[in-house]
Amino acid sequence: MEEETPEELLIKRHRKEKKDLQAKIQGMKNSVPKNDKKRRKQLTEEIAKLESDLSQKHEEELKQMKSDAETKVEEVVNGVEAIKLEGGEQEEAKQPRVTKAQKRRDKKAAQEKERESRIAEAEVQNLQGVRHQEGLKLAEKLAKRQLQIKEISSDGHCMYRAVEDQLAQRLKPGIKMSVKELRSRTAEHMRNHADDFLPFLTNPNTGDMFTTDEFEKYCSDVEHTAAWGGQLELRALTQVLNLPIEVIQADSPSIRIGEEYDGEVITLVYMRHAYGLGEHYNSVERLKDSTGAEDN
Repeated sequence: MEEETPEELLIKRHRKEKKDLQAKIQGMKNSVPKNDKKRRKQLTEEIAKLESDLSQKHEEELKQMKSDAETKVEEVVNGVEAIKLEGGEQEEAKQPRVTKAQKRRDKKAAQEKERESRIAEAEVQNLQGVRHQEGLKLAEKLAKRQLQIKEISSDGHCMYRAVEDQLAQRLKPGIKMSVKELRSRTAEHMRNHADDFLPFLTNPNTGDMFTTDEFEKYCSDVEHTAAWGGQLELRALTQVLNLPIEVIQADSPSIRIGEEYDGEVITLVYMRHAYGLGEHYNSVERLKDSTGAEDN
């Protein structure tokens, strides 16, 4: 059996530490009664900090290993260059002939080393990437409210799907609308209140405010296509639903739209770095423990 490389050992240790932390977290959760809301709230904050600290520790260790590996490669390259300069062509002549079997082993070893390097690099990028950091910050913010992200598909309808999901989660039976209905009602409201929305829409090429035809095209896209929704559409939706909408972000204060309405708030999560397309809306749901049960 081949000896494990330092990269493999480090990644294996990281996996074990993550597993041990999850076991510790489960033990912490089991030690707090579910009806002790104050202590469970403190517990979720402690857990978020433990996970964040471990993630940061792993990131630093992977970066250090990558730096050490690059230094060793540079030293080897410099050593090889020095040998070539000292020995010249005579030294090359003295080199023993490499067999085909040895070449195959060397090639396999090089491929394995490259694979390990890619794994370590991917792990570093995952831990220090902006998407991962954004997710950690959002999870910590939501945990303080006993909430967690509920993933919504990224298909251009994400904002409307998130609102649809929030309506379906209402504690009291009320308004329920499909994505198609939400888009149609949003477009209709914007057409009927053009003066409230038109001043905020400009032609990207000229900078001029939309013409009547351009505004109608915009509303038609809202209604019939997968056009991405933003703050204007959220404003229209609060007026259609007569409900306030809160948008939680990682690095900015929450935005609350439709504060004049007193109904149960619709809560969305806005992510700047989700998926390959960047911006994305998710819904939220009650925080669940590791067994899948909701914390009460």
